[in-house]
Amino acid sequence: MLSMRATAKTKGIKPKHVKDLIPLMILMVIIFLLLLFWENELDEDAVAATLEQLHVDYPQSDIPIRYCNHMIIQRIIKEPNNTCKKEHFFIHERPRNINSVCNSPRRLPCQNHDPSLCFLSEIEFKMTVCKLIEGTRYPACNYRLFTTEGFIVVICDDMGPSKIQRYTE
Repeated sequence: MLSMRATAKTKGIKPKHVKDLIPLMILMVIIFLLLLFWENELDEDAVAATLEQLHVDYPQSDIPIRYCNHMIIQRIIKEPNNTCKKEHFFIHERPRNINSVCNSPRRLPCQNHDPSLCFLSEIEFKMTVCKLIEGTRYPACNYRLFTTEGFIVVICDDMGPSKIQRYTE
């Protein structure tokens, strides 16, 4: 016969009913899947930014001070080698109006020996130009803001504008 002390150890604590553990198990599976996908997520630098993310700010953000610095950081705009861009611009126009540039009869060769055909807008767009005044490594970049109106030059594919090459005043 077992002593009282030995008997207490073999009985242990009664487990909860399995149905009480189901919500906890579901939560654990969800957390596991979130961690799994978070680990496998692409590096933010490798994700191709859309034309709209890079250049369109419509309607214009209501940022009264340091608009350029804020937008450059918010949109993660930098050179591939993590240096500050010397110049960047934001167009304050509806995306559909920017898309219509691909229907422009004003065609011209693209810069930088790009074999694509570029299209020049027929109308001027309101834009903010951000010019680097200080800093070399992102995010320690400081920009000066210039507002202007200008024509934009875009590269188009079957889906519409794929890249804004430049602007001209």
